[in-house]
Amino acid sequence: MPWLGSAPRWAAAAGRWGCRLLVLLVFLVPGPGGASEITFELPDNAKQCFYEDITQGTKCTLEFQVITGGHYDVDCRLEDPDGNVLYKEMKKQYDSYTFTASKNGTYKFCFSNEFSTFTHKTVYFDFQVGEDPPLFPSENRVSALTQMESACVSIHEALKSVIDYQTHFRLREAQGRSRAEDLNTRVAYWSVGEALILLVVSIGQVFLLKSFFSDKRTTTTRVGS
Repeated sequence: MPWLGSAPRWAAAAGRWGCRLLVLLVFLVPGPGGASEITFELPDNAKQCFYEDITQGTKCTLEFQVITGGHYDVDCRLEDPDGNVLYKEMKKQYDSYTFTASKNGTYKFCFSNEFSTFTHKTVYFDFQVGEDPPLFPSENRVSALTQMESACVSIHEALKSVIDYQTHFRLREAQGRSRAEDLNTRVAYWSVGEALILLVVSIGQVFLLKSFFSDKRTTTTRVGS
């Protein structure tokens, strides 16, 4: 069972992106503020759970999106250490949920594709725990941030926003590519089917027209005395 909390954090094996995306390996850095970003394949009739150790009072955000497969939907469930359900949604394409941990312990969130009988899903999720540590800790400081330090903080925040935008655009690109390839496959099969039907109809018309113009010779037999 994948375990996101405690050092060292880990995630499952590497894979492909877009329609060929299986599992993306993300190395997680332990600390008071961390984020777990994982893209994984969820087979049909399967359920995948992840675990995170969270301290009381920590603000957390779970965001997920289905990239490929079927109707791009999945079941999601989040539980606290006592098994109480904090969040539960059925057949969602994407969603985001923010909560504050009410107690210390291991929180569990699961993605389920058990309602699907033959369609695999590719799911991306981002689980953020706590806030990122400041670039310039305030302890042992007797003065405010300098102009350069303030500029560094602003640049850091802007880069974080850029990374978030890039992640969402890549997810949308992967989802769009999946839809396009699925549509291309359907069009190809439909074209082959139309060609076969046209061939059969053409052959049938040839034989039908040939039967109209064929000579029907009758044989007359005389019976002599």
